[in-house]
Amino acid sequence: MKHSIIGQNAAQAALFLALLLAVPYALPNEYYLSICILGSLNAVIAVGLNLLMGYAGQVSLGHAAFYGLGAYATAICTTRFGLPIPVGMAAGISLASLVAWIVAAPTLKLKGHYLAMATLGFGIIVSIVFNEAVDLTGGPSGYVGIPRLALLGYAFESDHSYYALMAVVLTLVVLIALNLMKSRTGRALRALHVSEKAASSLGVDIAAHKRFVFVLSAALAGLAGVLYAHYLSFIAPASFGFSFSVQLVVMVVLGGMASVWGSVAGAFFLTALPEALREFEDIDILVYGAILVLTIMFLPDGLAGGINRLVRKIRRSGVAHDR
Repeated sequence: MKHSIIGQNAAQAALFLALLLAVPYALPNEYYLSICILGSLNAVIAVGLNLLMGYAGQVSLGHAAFYGLGAYATAICTTRFGLPIPVGMAAGISLASLVAWIVAAPTLKLKGHYLAMATLGFGIIVSIVFNEAVDLTGGPSGYVGIPRLALLGYAFESDHSYYALMAVVLTLVVLIALNLMKSRTGRALRALHVSEKAASSLGVDIAAHKRFVFVLSAALAGLAGVLYAHYLSFIAPASFGFSFSVQLVVMVVLGGMASVWGSVAGAFFLTALPEALREFEDIDILVYGAILVLTIMFLPDGLAGGINRLVRKIRRSGVAHDR
């Protein structure tokens, strides 16, 4: 049974990768390809955040901070200290994970809106550091001169090559998340989401599982951060502020809580939506808000839930027609 589930997840991931790699052939120009790259980066973070919020039930309003820690760590390591890019990337992911491990101890003892406020405070503190530590981070003006990504002797200079890399990375992240949720650890996370007391009575180590999923989600945010820094070659504190943390939460909720595929759908949808609304000029914010409100009203279980309901209706209508 376990091997069949893993095989099913692998088949879904392979199909997903094929669809992602086919996207560039349907785009009119490379500008839209850059939007897809940013959507992929956001999807990596959203999948990790959904593991924390949707499956484990722990709210975070500070995940943009881990995104920024990964970006700034690799930027500083590769430019100021001249370290190889893989070392800088490892440093970025490790820093985000280490900070998450430290923050998780006191923070995850809180629940509900207290937890949300604690993570919000953490995100604001990190944002202030990014802005005020001018000698280290470049301050509000940003950090420039970050080298383009190069791994194993291959330089990802074009958007097409970088998008292919992001397609592979996102697929691997999705596959890991799908398999994790079908594992014993995933079942434990679901159990503590429903009732921590009940999960504890069944032998689930609540503190250890909370810290694990918190660190994992932060590591994925750090991974997206290092890839973001080496893609744009420029980073600024504004990209890692509170507003982006809120946007990440909206991606998870809009896509569908406790749905890996929903996280991906929500991330791409909210990344592409502002670009699609540019023609509305002055009222684009109003249209943006209206679309989000209507989506949440009529799709309470997110885009993934709405798609599932549509598929079930089509199947039922097909069965009824055959009869």
